[in-house]
Amino acid sequence: MAEADPQSPTAGQHTIDQDKAGRTGKAKRIVLMLSIPLVLLIGALFYWQSQQGKVSTDNAYVKQDMVAVSAEVGGRIVEVAVSENDEVGAGDLLFRIDPEPFQLQLQAAYAAIATAQAELTAKQSDASLTGVDIAAAREDIAFARSQFRRQEELLARGFTTRAAYDAAEHAVAQAEERLHQAEAQQAEARARLARGSAVPGKDPRIAAALAQRESANLNLRRTEIRAPAAGRVAEADRLQLGQQVLPNLPILTLVSRGSTYIEANFKETDLDKMAPGQRAEIHLDAYPDLVLRGHVASIGAGTGSEFSVLPAQNATGNWIKVTQRVPVRIELDEPSPRQMIAGLSSEVTVFTADDE
Repeated sequence: MAEADPQSPTAGQHTIDQDKAGRTGKAKRIVLMLSIPLVLLIGALFYWQSQQGKVSTDNAYVKQDMVAVSAEVGGRIVEVAVSENDEVGAGDLLFRIDPEPFQLQLQAAYAAIATAQAELTAKQSDASLTGVDIAAAREDIAFARSQFRRQEELLARGFTTRAAYDAAEHAVAQAEERLHQAEAQQAEARARLARGSAVPGKDPRIAAALAQRESANLNLRRTEIRAPAAGRVAEADRLQLGQQVLPNLPILTLVSRGSTYIEANFKETDLDKMAPGQRAEIHLDAYPDLVLRGHVASIGAGTGSEFSVLPAQNATGNWIKVTQRVPVRIELDEPSPRQMIAGLSSEVTVFTADDE
């Protein structure tokens, strides 16, 4: 095949087409190189504009009030009425401790009441309170004094001895001493029946026995551990028959029903225009299609680091500034249609421009 003549019209046209295609490709590359930064810039401006008037954080978690349930008395578990994740109402029985030791304490308290009542009756019947001994002593004094006066007259007339006179005088002194003893015994008997102002109208011993009975009754009632509020049972693995329970040692946790809120940890730089009452949206990682409505209930009194077990010590030479997080409480405006579980991760957006 013969080669094409470069001077021919066909070859010239082919060269021109190649030049045009090269210029077109170069122009496309230039346009593409310019358009990509422009698109990125437009996208960044659009994103910045979309973020105005609101702040967001994904450092947020579902919170629910939790009650650590413990027994106020110690003993052995004899009945378990719930298990893990059970729903309970306020006042429902959770478990029961062996009541027999406390029933015995109650019986001992009733015995103490009976003993105190018997002692009171005996004291009220004491002869010292009747005044019989005092009356007898006064009669003895009267008789001794009359005998003394007779001896005194006889001694003056010389018809008696000095010894008989002294004996009559001594008898008067003894009679008066017996009167003092009788009066002292009566005062002591009345003191034993005295009723203090702390328990007016009641004998102290009977009042103490009654208090012992109430204490025994209270401890007996406390052998039934009931739910302080409605909620769900959690961490009930130690709730086993025969388990020995110590007083005030938590044995299970009750997650309160209806106490759900969101704790969102916002950066300190996001708090400038944030205030209670502002509208909020909550997205849960567990339910991607669910959007919950809420509002800012309160802003924390301190950063998270301030309430940590080991607060940061910044008075050092190698201090590095770190943006702090402040807990913000988000209340839900309506119940969630899906089950809320404490600790679920969420993303919270607060619309700070609503009040502007």
